[in-house]
Amino acid sequence: MQITYRPIGFFHTPHQCTTGMPIQPSGAQGIKGTIKILPEFREGLRDIEGFSHLIILYHLHEIQGQELTVIPFLDKNPHGIFATRSPKRPNPLGLSVMSLCGVSEEGIILNNVDVLDGTPVIDIKPYVPDFDVWPADRVGWFDGKSCNATTKRSDDRFAACSLEDTGS
Repeated sequence: MQITYRPIGFFHTPHQCTTGMPIQPSGAQGIKGTIKILPEFREGLRDIEGFSHLIILYHLHEIQGQELTVIPFLDKNPHGIFATRSPKRPNPLGLSVMSLCGVSEEGIILNNVDVLDGTPVIDIKPYVPDFDVWPADRVGWFDGKSCNATTKRSDDRFAACSLEDTGS
């Protein structure tokens, strides 16, 4: 079976390199970005301005290869890829919930953007708390660590470039 997706648009963000980026939207508070929607999909934005948050699915286009066991940013121990949010996945898909700031003729303006500039967007869905919020009674190895995502930045373990490449 072959599964094929095509981008509906592309992120434009201040993040030019994966090294040093926020690792989750909670660590990207106040960082704005846009998604420029391809012209043939812009009609699909109709009525989107009524939502405060959106679920964005995107292709992690700079990630090379996969690993079934990784050491994630928030821990020092190896974990199975499906027990992490690491980008080195068999299908390099990213998912973020971001605040919708506005709609323009070419796309949408978002806040709390933790995505690399130029990243292809696969889909956009409205965030609906009645559907998307579930009380969790356990969070696995993230227990006591997930709160660190607000300050933790990505290092070069999954980097498409390094700080030396950008002159930083």
